[in-house]
Amino acid sequence: MFNDIGALELVTIVVLAILIFGPDKLPKVIQDVSGVIRKIRAFSDSAKQDIRSELGPEFKDFEFEDLNPKNFIRKQLTENEDLKEIRSSFDLRKELNEVTDAVNGKESDAAEAAGGTLPGATPGAGPDMVKKPATPAQEQRSRYDADAT
Repeated sequence: MFNDIGALELVTIVVLAILIFGPDKLPKVIQDVSGVIRKIRAFSDSAKQDIRSELGPEFKDFEFEDLNPKNFIRKQLTENEDLKEIRSSFDLRKELNEVTDAVNGKESDAAEAAGGTLPGATPGAGPDMVKKPATPAQEQRSRYDADAT
């Protein structure tokens, strides 16, 4: 609960508590606050037990921490069998190696296995890495009217 409070912050809180409540009333205030925290925890635990008993036996392993969106998404991603299958079939390194081979002019193993070539490449030659803009002949060019746009 208080994992992110440092030593300096804790000392500051203690000094402020002593200044506000005084050294005489401080032990009584600490007892009262700790009693309230215990009652809130007991109330929360009993409410959780009531909800679990009302949900029935099919929800006996239900955890309220799973309602946190982070925990819910993490649990769904790790326990879903379809996602595990998709994750195991997707190999990012293989994909990157294929792209690197294509850029370097090597034909990838996957393309050889499929019997195909890369689009726009001639068989046996590397892909054409120079992009040449196709300029239509003068008679095919449309006129550009700056006022019309």
